[in-house]
Amino acid sequence: MVQTPERAATVTRLVSDIRVTVNGEEKRVPEGTTVAALVLSMNLRGPVAVERNREIVVRAEHPTTTLSEGDELEVVSFVGGG
Repeated sequence: MVQTPERAATVTRLVSDIRVTVNGEEKRVPEGTTVAALVLSMNLRGPVAVERNREIVVRAEHPTTTLSEGDELEVVSFVGGG
């Protein structure tokens, strides 16, 4: 099958990275990354609290909250013990 430029454009989707700041450190993540995917990529165990641009992201919204270029996030993991 010969692939025309028009077909290539519809088949190939380039994913670009965006810049976000997580706990004061700049990171590049793929466009379309959700809060849940970011937390998963950080290998955090247990409950986490996430603040995005100074607003809390409730846990139920982590899977549907997509990160945007320039977002500033604070991610805190709760650790038990005494």
